[in-house]
Amino acid sequence: MPLRDYSCRSCGKSFEALVKTGEDAPCPGCASPDVERKLALFARPAGSDDGGAADFAGCGTCGDPRGPGACRLDN
Repeated sequence: MPLRDYSCRSCGKSFEALVKTGEDAPCPGCASPDVERKLALFARPAGSDDGGAADFAGCGTCGDPRGPGACRLDN
């Protein structure tokens, strides 16, 4: 089951949900089925001229500025 990002059209809440393919999850805030699936971006757009991942802020877990999983490489 994929993890999807949603926005509720009724109350405006943004949320993630594990759903079966072809189905949508109701809003956990107001239980409305009127939700919009949001596009999840996993990479920078093609043609980005900012030099790549050198300025990536890290994963937020340990604060390593080299990015997600970088601290695991030190072991």
